[in-house]
Amino acid sequence: MISRASAPGPGADTSGDSYLPRHGNGGYRVRHYELDLDYRIGPNRLSATAVLTCEAGQALSRLTLDFGEFRIGRVLVDGKAARYVHRGGKLQVKPGRSIAPGAEFRVEVRYVGNPRPVSSRWGDIGWDELTDGALVASQPVGAPSWFPCNDHPADKASYRVTVSTSSPYLVAVTGNLVSRYDAASTTKWVFERPEPTPTYLMSVQIGRYDDVELAAGPVPLRGAVPPRLRQPFERDFGRQGRMMDLLREWFGPYPFGEYVVVVADDELDDPIEAQGMSIFGANHVDGRRTHERLVVHELAHQWFGNSLTVADWRHIWLNEGFATYTEWLWSEESGGQSARALAASWHARMRAKPMDLRIADPGVAKMFDERVYKRGALTLHALRHRVGDAVFFPLVRAWATDHRHGTVTTEQFTALAEGYAGESLAGFFATWLDAPALPLLPGA
Repeated sequence: MISRASAPGPGADTSGDSYLPRHGNGGYRVRHYELDLDYRIGPNRLSATAVLTCEAGQALSRLTLDFGEFRIGRVLVDGKAARYVHRGGKLQVKPGRSIAPGAEFRVEVRYVGNPRPVSSRWGDIGWDELTDGALVASQPVGAPSWFPCNDHPADKASYRVTVSTSSPYLVAVTGNLVSRYDAASTTKWVFERPEPTPTYLMSVQIGRYDDVELAAGPVPLRGAVPPRLRQPFERDFGRQGRMMDLLREWFGPYPFGEYVVVVADDELDDPIEAQGMSIFGANHVDGRRTHERLVVHELAHQWFGNSLTVADWRHIWLNEGFATYTEWLWSEESGGQSARALAASWHARMRAKPMDLRIADPGVAKMFDERVYKRGALTLHALRHRVGDAVFFPLVRAWATDHRHGTVTTEQFTALAEGYAGESLAGFFATWLDAPALPLLPGA
């Protein structure tokens, strides 16, 4: 039943995020998503049911979900038909009776349509068609392109995702494969993601891929690769097991049950991070390890960005600065340039760029600016020089393990760093994170 619900109360349709207030919603949290997807590749047709198990943070006479352009069949709240309005990327739902503060409730949405990316200042983001298949790249606002959700990084939930599609295609979802049912022409894949996961890190990959083992070890490492790229892939990603061993040594236990690398049979501008998964384009595979720094960068995001998720997008340097500095550490360990040499080189390049960006709060227009990545890594290198390796590496490991599967802020990191250093670092962080001017590089 489609009917007109009254407008949401103040804050119901906003997360309050200072950068992306229109994504995410107030008044409740999602604890679990159950997504049942039937995808037809040729016509790009998705028929789906989403069931969200939520917890009310306050009395709710209505609630709002982020959701793209689909035709809705019905909306239920706790099994009963609910009134709703769907417009402007928001699904406003009014249950038959108010939901009490602290109560658990379930919202079911049945929908069908042609999934397409969300238009944003960073381009089209979300569910996208490949030449032969599909991929999902949702950071930061693309999740509503394929399921109704509370699209904010701080609202992390568990997932169960079922995908039914044509049998010749391999399906990879950010989760552990728990079952697979083959029929004559269709295969049903069922994945579970038990760890708390933000919406933007959930992903579906569909293509004509070979399933290959990347390396043996305590963490299952697998690849989904076009057959024509299998040989160069095995060289380009041949050191993935060694990377995993080093990052576990530096940052503590790997946060998830598996790690999957997907190589799409199309070109991509940049690799894509997802929970327990990284997605590369065919252009990132050449058999010469040209893009190996990106391989380790995306793996590092499993700790920094995925397990430790920013409480809001102001803190994006905590994702990208750590992943970039991991590139430099890997270079040194694998026989390339030292972290010190790379820091000096990038410091010189950053000096030539405008100094109009604060790393701790770069602004929405510049949250993916190269300077956030490189100056974030330079901040970590300067901190390492300030406190010494005997403090720096235990600090970073504690940061990753103490906040495992949580949400984090810059203030939490600086407080932990001061605790490990045994001194105030307020002046240091003010210079490196809060001031637009690039400080001198220690030890240069």
